[in-house]
Amino acid sequence: MFAFKKKYFLIIESIKDINLSNKKKVNKFNIIYRGKKDTDNIKDLLEFRRFCKQKRITFFVTNNLKLASILKADGIYISAYNRDLSINRIKRLKYKLIGSAHNIKEINIKILQGCQEILFSRLFKTTYLEKPNFFGIVKFNLLRQIFNKDLFPLGGIRLSNLNKLKNIKSSSFAILSEIKKKPAIISRLF
Repeated sequence: MFAFKKKYFLIIESIKDINLSNKKKVNKFNIIYRGKKDTDNIKDLLEFRRFCKQKRITFFVTNNLKLASILKADGIYISAYNRDLSINRIKRLKYKLIGSAHNIKEINIKILQGCQEILFSRLFKTTYLEKPNFFGIVKFNLLRQIFNKDLFPLGGIRLSNLNKLKNIKSSSFAILSEIKKKPAIISRLF
């Protein structure tokens, strides 16, 4: 039930989605804060960010340069729907850029945007009705060989298929939905 990788990307929509107090392996975790809920105020976010710094957890903010500068984030996460090529100027601000993509065209856009790492979605089948397609292990590994960027799997990764990540030729992976569903179980995985 364990998937040992160099890094884990944990995508959260609220700081209440995850409890970092029992994380022991430092420098392995990367928090990507989406901030879709209005329940997190700046004071709480600053405290969460301070805690991430203490634990040496890399912290990314999604598509929001202003919030990233307030929180002194380590980087910016550029979602797949953000196709703005002028975002490449952020690299001059010393932020690390990571992005997400769903197909080859979006991977090329993320490369043009200057992303060092790309989260590639959907590795496994998901329950989203509007998103029925997924790549699987073989296609993901083939795509990983084509591009000269770090490509990490995202999407459909659950407790039931976590063991299959051993077959992925990637040093990292990202989790979103399992964090929201079972934060206590996720915290015991790593």
